[in-house]
Amino acid sequence: MAEVARPDRIRLGPCDLLGDLSGDRPLLPVLAGRQHLLLVREAGRILAVERACPHEGADLAAGRCSAGRLFCPRHLASFSLRDGSVSPGWSFRPLRVFPVAVAADGLWLETGPGQRQPC
Repeated sequence: MAEVARPDRIRLGPCDLLGDLSGDRPLLPVLAGRQHLLLVREAGRILAVERACPHEGADLAAGRCSAGRLFCPRHLASFSLRDGSVSPGWSFRPLRVFPVAVAADGLWLETGPGQRQPC
């Protein structure tokens, strides 16, 4: 469970929360404040996305990542890990994507000014 440390960021856990750099754990559900998010490691970066698919609420933790996209396990729509946009052929809102800072003291969800708030 994430720890609240400052109003502009939430500590998600230690730097190795997703395992080592070999990518042994590319997706990890976390609770940040009261929000269920999914930590994603893809192409050497770590980010957070909302855990429920915006289409039907499927648990994206059961999905998979490939080529910069997160695939929903229920209907196989995919979302860009850059901006959350949904794959062609689907007409629902984008997936919310949140920046994660990697610091010496752990992984931090950025919630400060200019950042989208988990909702």
